[in-house]
Amino acid sequence: MKKILFVFAFVCTMLTFSNVKAANYHVNDAKIDVLFEQASSTIMMNLNDMSSDMMATTTLNSTVKAKDPIVAIILDFFLGGLGVHRFYLGTKVMTGVGYILTCGGFFGLMPLVDLIVLAINYDDISQFVDNPKFFMW
Repeated sequence: MKKILFVFAFVCTMLTFSNVKAANYHVNDAKIDVLFEQASSTIMMNLNDMSSDMMATTTLNSTVKAKDPIVAIILDFFLGGLGVHRFYLGTKVMTGVGYILTCGGFFGLMPLVDLIVLAINYDDISQFVDNPKFFMW
């Protein structure tokens, strides 16, 4: 029965999206170029206004303060097997790929340990932000 429902849903989806033509979509290159020019000039203006010492301090503090432990714990609980909580905390891409390739970090053990570590260190998770190690602790 499940297979029949799946095939029916797949056929309905294919019939729904088969009428969509790629020719109906148009890209206005001039507007995109204007948006990129405005964005890069704004970024450069902001970077020129800051001194290097002030910029380094601001980025460090904003990175650590921006990571909410509640969000990290919720992401770990629901999407821990995919390593989404590690991406949120600023880990390198290969760590997330390692979580996926090892079936959720050694069959779900790593996200469970990460959840416990995040819950215990709820007050200060700065040691886990931008942590390049596969094992967070």
